[in-house]
Amino acid sequence: MNKRQLGSSNLMVSEIGLGCMTLGTDEKKATDIVNRALDAGINYLDTADLYNFGRNEEIVGKALKGRRDEIILGTKGGNHFDRDKEDWYWDPSKSYIKEAIKNSLHRLGTDYIDLYQLHGGTIDDPIDETIAAFDELVQEGLVRYYGISSIRPNVIREYVKRSNIVSVMMQYSLLDRRPEEEILDLLNENQISVLARGPLAKGMLSNNGLDKVHEKAQEGYLSYSQEEVKHMVEHLLGHSSEERSLQALALQYVLQDPTVSTAVFGASSAEQLERNLSMLEAPPLTEDVYAQLQQITRPIVYQKHR
Repeated sequence: MNKRQLGSSNLMVSEIGLGCMTLGTDEKKATDIVNRALDAGINYLDTADLYNFGRNEEIVGKALKGRRDEIILGTKGGNHFDRDKEDWYWDPSKSYIKEAIKNSLHRLGTDYIDLYQLHGGTIDDPIDETIAAFDELVQEGLVRYYGISSIRPNVIREYVKRSNIVSVMMQYSLLDRRPEEEILDLLNENQISVLARGPLAKGMLSNNGLDKVHEKAQEGYLSYSQEEVKHMVEHLLGHSSEERSLQALALQYVLQDPTVSTAVFGASSAEQLERNLSMLEAPPLTEDVYAQLQQITRPIVYQKHR
């Protein structure tokens, strides 16, 4: 598995990472998926305290027993939740961030987080206070590096200017090319990496993508109508082959940009994981094929003022 540097950090992450949100609550099944991912060379696992109101972190922690030193572990905080009521609210305050990390460490069964990320953010947040919290966590040795998870250009720009983030997790795929509009260049200039989430667009960029379009895009997808999505997926499937599945093509597409350190996909079964691992056997993506893929889909823009 090829690895890429994560921003200006000394972390080297696998080109594809496992997003743990979809692991489910069956501990044995989740552990089997995690072990298979690690055995295949994946070393980046991504979770968040809000997933299943903390349960996901507990399951990931148990799955990593005895293998913690093999992975780069990412989690997120900033959503103040009540596990009993299954309710939450946004809270990027310094006091809560410092409380949340300790709870995450306990659930994950570790004494440090490799990459701690702010799980969202708005331009009205007390940004300097939030940054101070993350900087202190690094100084205290609880966190090695930090980043944010956001699709809001105005928020991202503020953290680029004012903080020591090494990464931004954002949605990026052949069907969601918004980062290409302005963000990828900005981050590349500042040696900040992208963790691309949703690279398979809810499964619509897979070999059974047309079924997923019918299921997931009934009301459209972003600014596309369902018919537009169907039309693009049909054309993309025409570029797939026995050697390279559509999901492999989709993962390779987002990895073509050097700003992207890892493409983070979810897997709810070992079979789904195996289909995504097919990228490892696919031939390299050429510049010609990359250009053809860009012709099939069109960039969409971020909502104004976001």
